[in-house]
Amino acid sequence: MLNLLKPLALGVVLIASTSAFAQEATPEAEAPATEQTSDLHMGTEVADPNAVGTPYLRDTYGDWASRCLRAEEGTADPCQLYQLLNDADGNSVAEISMFPLPAGNRAAAGATIVVPLETLLTQELRISIDGAAPRRYPFTFCNRAGCVARVGFTADEISAFKRGNVATLRMVPAAAPEDEVILNISLTGFTAGYDASN
Repeated sequence: MLNLLKPLALGVVLIASTSAFAQEATPEAEAPATEQTSDLHMGTEVADPNAVGTPYLRDTYGDWASRCLRAEEGTADPCQLYQLLNDADGNSVAEISMFPLPAGNRAAAGATIVVPLETLLTQELRISIDGAAPRRYPFTFCNRAGCVARVGFTADEISAFKRGNVATLRMVPAAAPEDEVILNISLTGFTAGYDASN
């Protein structure tokens, strides 16, 4: 008889504690718990670093970085030489990515240059290597990341990049068309990086 009462007593304790918990679980009782946990970050899944399309930094060459995307197994990962361009105060202003193109094209290499929105597009970009006469390049499109110029460089221009010390990129802000912004593109490490990407 005593053994039959033990499960019954345990059941009464569970029912009593459950009903007491149910009475406490009112909206007023939940509010402090919600306030306490509202600033907690619940985490996010970490993407597979080897998944197709995942970007990664392969190597650095002086002031240039080799940035790549993971390709399907058995296929070479496409890579580009990358440099973030800063103004005289050290603020990040623009970026340039360069990549070799297949032989036989007029352009030996391509580049994607991204500058801030509110750049005066009609003034185009101007690039000069070691003070030589600049070349002008039109913008291709703008999106939330900035305004983009997709340009091509001849083999002679790539040779000039390899021999050079510094290139300059000129752009004009739309809010102050009488001014111009000149950014230096360091060519330190360019030859090694470009040759490694071929």
